[in-house]
Amino acid sequence: MKKQYLLSMYQPQGPIPDAEFLAKVMAELGRIRSELQASGDWVFGHGLHDPSTATVLRPDGGEVLVVDGPFTEGKEYLGGVTIIKAVDLDAALAWGSRYAEATGLAIEVRPFQGEVED
Repeated sequence: MKKQYLLSMYQPQGPIPDAEFLAKVMAELGRIRSELQASGDWVFGHGLHDPSTATVLRPDGGEVLVVDGPFTEGKEYLGGVTIIKAVDLDAALAWGSRYAEATGLAIEVRPFQGEVED
């Protein structure tokens, strides 16, 4: 049985790196994705829009308030997610390490509850 893991990519606030740097990062991410797909452990992954596009729904005394902007203010924000299948945490951490090396970003690896059939 394999578990699913969420690899969350945290980006710093500020200007986006130049196109040449991003092209190298995207090429390496493409290689990692191809390896995950070939192993059958790829589930989903994609980047997110800037936090200014976020909408937060917050329960408040029987109503739900709609608030523009991210849930929390910070110097980093969730920039993208990847969901993989891995036999254990060590295997998921190995993939997460490759994402961290490729992007230069902090990567949080967190298991989903339950297991997945192969």
